[in-house]
Amino acid sequence: MRNVRVVLGVMIVTVAASCSVLGRNAFTEPLVSLRNVQVNGIGLNGGSLEVLLNVYNPNGFRLDATRLTYKLMVDTIPFGTGATDSNFTVAGKDSMVVRLPIRFSWAGVGEAGRELLNTGTVDYRVLGDITVGSPVGSFTVPYDRRGQFSTLRGRGP
Repeated sequence: MRNVRVVLGVMIVTVAASCSVLGRNAFTEPLVSLRNVQVNGIGLNGGSLEVLLNVYNPNGFRLDATRLTYKLMVDTIPFGTGATDSNFTVAGKDSMVVRLPIRFSWAGVGEAGRELLNTGTVDYRVLGDITVGSPVGSFTVPYDRRGQFSTLRGRGP
């Protein structure tokens, strides 16, 4: 009887591990990219922005996001960080725009801020992770995107 319990326990663990691997293989990570940056206000000491991230779900099933962390860098200078625990859902093969507020100081922006004012263009990097639930399990996946932002035309290619 004891041997039957041990064999049954091993079988249950093996099946659970197999389901986890199959679920992970059926899951394709969402793609997060910077869509735009909107200036909400500028003052003598700094200002506030709203960063618009596009979250694309390449899977054939919906993803229920429960957390998204972000770090925005202008050139190599950290510009703003944060997290949102606001739940949002991205349908399968669809995308959604997530709005993230960032406050900044001119002292923290330094050379990148001067470059933006002088040329209207700066290189950016947005990175973090997103936690999603799906029919095949819950996953926390990192994202890291680079690009160029222009005040004249928005996000570059």
